[in-house]
Amino acid sequence: MRHVVLPDTMLRFAVADRNSLYTAVLYAFGDASDRLVTSLSADDVRRHLDAVGWRDDVEDVDLAAALDKMVSWGLLESGQNHTERYRTVREYERRNLQFSLTRQGEAALTGHVATVAALQATGALQTAVLEAVAERLDQLADLAVEADEAALDRKIYVTLQELEGHLAGLARNVKQFNGDLQRLLRAEAVDEETFADVKQATVTYLQEYLSRLDERVARIVRALDRVRAVGVAVVLARALEGAELPPHLRSAEHDDQWLAHSRARWAGLDAWFAPQDGSRPRAEELGAAGRRAILALLQVLERLWAARRRPSSLEADFRTLARWFAAAPADADLHRLWRAAFGLHSSRHAHLDHTDPESVRGGMSWHDAPPVPVSRTLRESGRTAVFSRTGKVRDVSVVRRERAARARAEREQALAALRSLGAGEDTRLSGIARLDTTAFRHLLALIGKAVGVPGGEPRSVRSSDGLVTLTLTPPVDGGRTMLRTTAGELDCPDFTVRLTVVPVPAASLRPAGVAS
Repeated sequence: MRHVVLPDTMLRFAVADRNSLYTAVLYAFGDASDRLVTSLSADDVRRHLDAVGWRDDVEDVDLAAALDKMVSWGLLESGQNHTERYRTVREYERRNLQFSLTRQGEAALTGHVATVAALQATGALQTAVLEAVAERLDQLADLAVEADEAALDRKIYVTLQELEGHLAGLARNVKQFNGDLQRLLRAEAVDEETFADVKQATVTYLQEYLSRLDERVARIVRALDRVRAVGVAVVLARALEGAELPPHLRSAEHDDQWLAHSRARWAGLDAWFAPQDGSRPRAEELGAAGRRAILALLQVLERLWAARRRPSSLEADFRTLARWFAAAPADADLHRLWRAAFGLHSSRHAHLDHTDPESVRGGMSWHDAPPVPVSRTLRESGRTAVFSRTGKVRDVSVVRRERAARARAEREQALAALRSLGAGEDTRLSGIARLDTTAFRHLLALIGKAVGVPGGEPRSVRSSDGLVTLTLTPPVDGGRTMLRTTAGELDCPDFTVRLTVVPVPAASLRPAGVAS
C-alpha cells in the first residue's frame, strides 16, 4: 500500500464548522446517485436530505452557502440547466442552478462511507471465504481450458472479479480481527466474569478456525497450480476481453494498465498462499499469529483465574497500601506501616549460635561478626528446621518379581497364540478360524504396523524384541474377509500373512509386548 497525498480541501467538509450539514449534503448527492440522478437543484438537495435522515430545519440561505462552500472545495460543480422550462423568474432562480458531484466529491463520499463502515465493523476469520477462493480458482482453471469464446470470456471475468472480492474481504477481515484481538488483550473489563467468558470463547473460536486452516490452504495451492498450468497471463487476457470495457477505454495504454492492475492483485493472491519468490505465505503467518493469540489469551485467562483464587490481587494490595501511606498522619506512622508491610522488624534468628561460639567475643558488633547460616524454614515460616528419622523404605522386590512373572506368562501366551495361526506358512485371513482376544490383539497390532510401512509388496515387520516377524501381502483380487473373535467381528482386506516366531527359552523372555 503506497502513501498518496490527498488534496487539502478534499476532507475539509468533515472538520469545518457545520460539518454535519456538509456531510448530510454529501450523502444527499450519494442517495441521488443511487437513484441514477446526477444533478440536483437546491430544492432537490432538500428532498434528499430528508431521505438520508437530516431532520433539522435549514434556511435557504444556509443551504445555498453550504453548496457554494462545497463547490469552492472541489466536491461539487455547478452549472445551468438549459433543458427545463420556467414559468416565473423565481422558479428560474430556484431551479436553473444545478449541482453534481465531482470525482473528488465521489471519492470523499466513498471515503467517509468506508470510514463509518470500518468503525462499525468487526473482524472475523471466515472459513467460508477460503473455501470460496478455492472454488473460484477451480472455476477459472476449468473455464480457461475451454475454447476461446466470448461467453466463456465473460464468465472468466466475472469469476475473476468474485475471486478478487473474496481475497480483499479475507485481507480486510483478518486485519480487522487482528486489531479487535489486540484490543481485547489490552482491555480492562469491569465485569471480570463476562470478560473471562469472552476471552475463553475467542480461544475456542481461534482453535476451530486453525484446526482446518492447513487443509483449506493446501486446497487453494492445488487450485493455484491448476491455473498456473494453463497460464495466468492467458486467464487475465481472456478476462480483459470478457470485461467488455467501453470503446473509449479500449486502447493499448488502457489495456496495459488494466492487465498491470490485475497482475498486481494476482501477486497479492500468490503472496497469501504460494509466493513465487520462496517467501513465507501470509496464510502461514496467519496461523502462527492465531496460535500466538491463543497463548496470549490463555495467559490472560490464567491471570484472571489466579486473581479469583486469591482473596486479593497483588496490584490491589499495593493500591490499598498506597492509600494507607497517603493517609498516615505522621512520619512515625509511616515507618511503622513500612515495617509491618515489608517485614523490616527485629530479627527472628538472634538466638542462633555460630558453629564455634568461642571464636566470637561477646561485645562484637553484628556488622563485624561472621555470618550465621539460617535455615530456609526459619526464613519462610519463622520455625527452625526439625530433623527426624528418615522414613522406612518400602521393599518392593516381591511386587517386582510378581509383575515380571505375570509379564512372562502374558508373553508366552501371546507367542503361543501367534504360533497357532500357522507359523512359517502363508495364510490368508479368511482361512483363520475364530481367534481369542489375545491372538487377535497382537495380530492386529502387527498388521497395522505392516500397513504403515512404505515401499513395495510384500511388507515385513518385526516386533520390538525381534521374536516375531510378519510378512504381509495385499490381496490381488481386492477381496475382503471377516475376522471373528470372542469380542466381535472385524471387516478387513483378505491379506496373506506369514508369521515367523523365534523359539527361545521362556526364562529369557523380557517383560514387554509382542508388537510395537
